[in-house]
Formats: sequence, C-alpha cells, structure tokens
Amino acid sequence: MPKKIVSADIRGQMILLGTGTSVGVPAIGCGCDVCMSPDPRNKRTRCSAIVGLPGGNLLIDTATDLRTQLIREGIGLVHAVLYTHEHADHIFGLDDLRLFPFYIGGPVPLYCEPRVERRIRHSFDYAFSDLPETHSGSRPSLVFETIGSEPFTIWNTPITPIPLRHGPRSDVLGFRIGDVAYCTDTNDVPAASLEKLRGLDTLVIDALRYTEHATHFCVDQALEVVRELRPRRTYLTHMAHEIEYVAAKRSLPPGVEPAYDGLRIELR
Repeated sequence: MPKKIVSADIRGQMILLGTGTSVGVPAIGCGCDVCMSPDPRNKRTRCSAIVGLPGGNLLIDTATDLRTQLIREGIGLVHAVLYTHEHADHIFGLDDLRLFPFYIGGPVPLYCEPRVERRIRHSFDYAFSDLPETHSGSRPSLVFETIGSEPFTIWNTPITPIPLRHGPRSDVLGFRIGDVAYCTDTNDVPAASLEKLRGLDTLVIDALRYTEHATHFCVDQALEVVRELRPRRTYLTHMAHEIEYVAAKRSLPPGVEPAYDGLRIELR
C-alpha cells in the first residue's frame, strides 16, 4: 500500500474524465485526421466523470480507461460510484477500484439500478465469490446501493436521476446534481425527463457524430434538446472520431462546445 495517499482536491467540481465513444479516440488502426491529430482535445478516453462533493469523490461509471483517467487528473481517492448503465465501456474499469477500500476503510458503494447490478455481478463474478480471498485486496471490496428513477442523496447531496432512452432496447440514467446535468449515451429524452432538466446552468449531453445513429444523439439532435432546455452552457460528450475539436467548436452555436478529457465544470 502507498505510504501516503495523494489526491487532488476537486470539491465543487465535475471533471469529465473521458469524453469518447466506446472504442475511444484515436480508434485502433485508424489513420483519419482526428485519430492522427496532435491536439490533446482530440484524444478521448471512454466516457466517465467524477464529482467532488462535500462528502467525497463520486465517480460516474467505471470506464474501461479508469486507471489512466484518475492518474492523469491526479485523483487518488474514489469514495463511491454512480452508474448510468451497464454497457461494457461504462463498467469494465471496475477492477481498478481495488485499492480504494484500503484508503476509505471499507467497501466502495456502487449506486445503480438492479439490472446494472446483475450485469456487474455476472461480469465480475470473482468479486462476489464466497471463497476466501487468497490475500488481502485480491478482489475489489464492493457494496451495492439500489437506486431507481426517484431522487436520492449521497452524503446529504441531493441527486436527481434522469431516465433516458439509449436506442430501442436500453434504458440509461442521466443525473442532475444542483444546476449541472450529465446525460450520456442517449438518443431520446422523454418529456418527463425534460422537465427535470429545466433551469440548468450546465448540460453535458451525448453527441456521437454528425450523422444519425441508432442509439446516440447526433450533433443536430443534441442541439434540438439544447434549444428546448436553454441551459447557460452545454458540452457535447461521447464523441467519435468524426468530430474534430477546433472545427466543431467553430461551428457550434454560442454556449455550446465539444467537451474534452479533463474538462472541469464548477458545480452551482
């Protein structure tokens, strides 16, 4: 174990740890201009975020690139995890949580819907085995906390789930924390969920590419949601390599920008 735990103070901030699609940018083997770009804002790890709350650091999804993301941002502590949904790019970094039970003195709480719990238990069956550990820390120490569509609190901070659709066969939760909302992996915001997103300061929303997709908003569809909600500012996330950062920023309307890995948003 480390002799000293080193972790950046991120209280009052949401940090977008990853802003890329499920294969990341650059994509393996791709020689397109965006994948070959030297601009760090065009290098996108898998989608996730972390929120510095008064009670601790709340991670949103254990993305495939979790270890790289936390080291890059100097974040050495995760106190709990909140899951949007159960797809591989959003859960498969879970084993990187193994150190944190030692740091926080107990299991890491995982806040998720029952179907997400089922997928995690299936995909990471070794973490929930009844067999004795071969040594301390051989598997992550985790405890599930069930959530649904009703508001709940973590460390006395109110969190509002935002039910979203992610294509014809998947449901996803976005989350509103104060006046900031995080809504990734969606191509449909139901009317009742739109009402929960009124009066935002900052909206982070899925915008995969410029052409339509079966399970994600394209840029124009995301902008339709922005025009309906009129947040003060919007960041597009879960972007594929069709979106080049500088060109996208120039083309988007005022108050809307492409996100990038490491972007910090002040909580209000």
